[in-house]
Amino acid sequence: MSHPHPELGPPPPLPAGGLRIVALGGLGEIGRNMAVFEFDGRLLVVDCGVLFPEPDQPGVDLILPDFDYIRDRLDDIEAVVLTHAHEDHIGAVPYLLRERADIPLVGSRLTLGLIESKLTEHRIQPVKVEVAEGTRRPFGPFECEFFAVNHSIPDALAVAIRSPAGIVLHTGDFKMDQLPLDGRLTDLGGFARLGAEGVDLLMSDSTNSEVPGFVPSERTIGPVIDEVFRSATKRIIVACFASHVHRVQQIFDAAEENGRKVALIGRSMVRNMGVARELGYLRVPAGLLVDSREIEEWPPEDVVLICTGSQGEPMAALSRMANRDHPIRVAEGDTVVLASSLVPGNETAVNKVINGLTRWGARVIHKGNATVHVSGHAAAGELLYVLNLTKPSNFMPVHGEWRHMRAHAKLAALTGVPDDHIVIAEDGVVVDLVDGRARVTGAVQCGYVYVDGSSVGAVTDVALKDRRILGDEGFISVVVVVDSTTGKVTGGPEIYARGSGIEIEAFDSVIPLIESALEDTAADGVADLQQMRRVTRRIVGRWVSDTYRRRPMIIPVVVEV
Repeated sequence: MSHPHPELGPPPPLPAGGLRIVALGGLGEIGRNMAVFEFDGRLLVVDCGVLFPEPDQPGVDLILPDFDYIRDRLDDIEAVVLTHAHEDHIGAVPYLLRERADIPLVGSRLTLGLIESKLTEHRIQPVKVEVAEGTRRPFGPFECEFFAVNHSIPDALAVAIRSPAGIVLHTGDFKMDQLPLDGRLTDLGGFARLGAEGVDLLMSDSTNSEVPGFVPSERTIGPVIDEVFRSATKRIIVACFASHVHRVQQIFDAAEENGRKVALIGRSMVRNMGVARELGYLRVPAGLLVDSREIEEWPPEDVVLICTGSQGEPMAALSRMANRDHPIRVAEGDTVVLASSLVPGNETAVNKVINGLTRWGARVIHKGNATVHVSGHAAAGELLYVLNLTKPSNFMPVHGEWRHMRAHAKLAALTGVPDDHIVIAEDGVVVDLVDGRARVTGAVQCGYVYVDGSSVGAVTDVALKDRRILGDEGFISVVVVVDSTTGKVTGGPEIYARGSGIEIEAFDSVIPLIESALEDTAADGVADLQQMRRVTRRIVGRWVSDTYRRRPMIIPVVVEV
């Protein structure tokens, strides 16, 4: 079983007839999915998504894949194949198209509809290539065949990439719901046919590889939602992902049956459901929808609100309702349903929202106390099924954290894939498929690119470290005026502090220490301002650490006169 090594160097030239695969995101993490395939100097990209920031990345809005590997080769890209329309698969497309606007975007009807709606906000008119399951399309030296797969959004696709190097099957995100709400089954027959033809490399979704068995059908949620509607006496507020068309349809159906009106809250929810309705993926009964601005005029027992915020996002509608920072006021007797899975790392934020809503008297129903959501990702039993159907010569787990990919690799080994044909890679690691064997051959530079407001890439890891220090420990600034000739202190030191938890009067005891240290520096003939700043920072830092056991950011300002 080959796996990355921290000292991997640049890869050698790709041998003639070989296929190179470089993931720029999505390996070792949940999100930011992007894989680049290269054959004979041409590139094919599968997905281009974003990662959402962790609490220790303050001020960051989104995290993009690092495009440096392909930045000088944008003209070599034949197309970007989008497996489905979740943000972790399409969210970075606008940023890639800023660098080359005419890259063809390949996807299903709903996927292209949702990405076009997103790109309109960025004032980008995309080049679209609509495909459907059961079809094949050439893109330069690559031929792509598309297969229907179930997921928590309609119209998801797996893609088989054919080239003279062999057949690679990329499942995208998928599961095997045997009773899907839209009747669209994962194409197991197609996978089996491909397996009989010979799959040289399987790249398969690893997100739920640690979960045994099979994921329940979406239909199991219907009776639970019906019970919620029957038992609710006042308003019902449902929070889910803005792309979960199936879940919204279930809410619409339950609302119609129980005589309630529905209002959509949040720009992304309104936009996505509008696209789904226009394209025929969402059935909206006549008279069901009302404007969110009119919802307060209706009796509480007659309304349902569908909003975003099921992950505890600070600026999403549900979080703002919990904080009493939204025009819609949660009240005693309201029922709130969190109809989504919990993204790893969001537990604290979600629990905070649940507590906030409960404080105002709402009954909160979530995955922990009712079956209001099922995962969109295949569990171990389904992953084994696909491995046995496709019988891959080589296997590479994708879309998951390290523990998920390793668990998936063990499943592949159980089905008979030889250990030395299983490749566990990480972002930036180069995997070459040559003569029927997949091997790690090197690595390319591949880091995080942070979006902060309108800036892309301006925020660095060093800047984030500074933000964390400022947020946790505050800062102290020290202003000193020195004589430009002698280096002696002629003014100050003046000390200012914010967020350090130290009273300003307490700094009176450190001022003599700063003066003494700077006098000693001047006596040694040192008049370098940089050296004086270092001395000031060291004296103040040591005093704060010894006295308060804290490590605030210290900003010394030394001015010459």
